[in-house]
Amino acid sequence: MFVVSEAEAAAVREAFHKHGELAGAIELRRLFPGITDNTAAAECARQIAGWTPLPERVRKVRPRRRAAEQFTD
Repeated sequence: MFVVSEAEAAAVREAFHKHGELAGAIELRRLFPGITDNTAAAECARQIAGWTPLPERVRKVRPRRRAAEQFTD
């Protein structure tokens, strides 16, 4: 198991889409020298190339209450 930053994923995606699966696997192995198996690297490169960015979370905005409404007797 390893963690891939967005910059690393972008590099793997670029190599994969421009030059093919083998180039994506080579780029992945360059970034992560602990991956020594070409088959595993190619599979990981395919997975990374298929990632889509997560949608940005929408922050719920609560309407502000007026001071008179906050303190009721």
